[in-house]
Amino acid sequence: MAKGPKYRVRFKRHRKGRTNYYLRKKLIQSNLPRLVIRTSNKHVIIQLAEAYLEGDKIISSTHSSELIRDFGWKAGCGSIPASYLTGYLAGLKIKNNTNIEKAILDIGLQKVSYGSRIFSALKGLIDSEIDIPYSEEVFPSQDRISGEHIENIAKKLHESDEERYKKQFSAYIKERFDPRNYVNSFNDIVKKIENKF
Repeated sequence: MAKGPKYRVRFKRHRKGRTNYYLRKKLIQSNLPRLVIRTSNKHVIIQLAEAYLEGDKIISSTHSSELIRDFGWKAGCGSIPASYLTGYLAGLKIKNNTNIEKAILDIGLQKVSYGSRIFSALKGLIDSEIDIPYSEEVFPSQDRISGEHIENIAKKLHESDEERYKKQFSAYIKERFDPRNYVNSFNDIVKKIENKF
């Protein structure tokens, strides 16, 4: 390790690879609240945060498990459709509970991949009429957002190889969810979210 009068230790969160301070500074200089989207293998978390000297203050928070708890979603919370629904729910919560109408996206250190769950959640936020700078090309197609691609695969597998269908969609079958009606279930949850707000 370098020693001497000129050596300066970097911030701990930079050393551990948790914070990109250059990007964070640019986001804070925008003077807009940050919409922080984080994904794990099974869930999506969306938070509206404002920066203060003492640290960030979370104004609103939405977790994809709320889809299961409050709206009866049975198709898992780690998919592109679940990300969209979580974003849509988060946007309506923000509009209903705060007076914030404009924000900026903060994806942190996650890699940008067009059509990913992050941008599916962003599409949900935009459809709930939150003003966020974006480009249309980053969003997944509408059939991927609604889960039509999953429905088509389920229908083909059910017709051609029922044993493989049961193996592939065992988690859905265990929850008594029919993946052949994915789009209808998706649209039902969208209506339930709208009715709540």
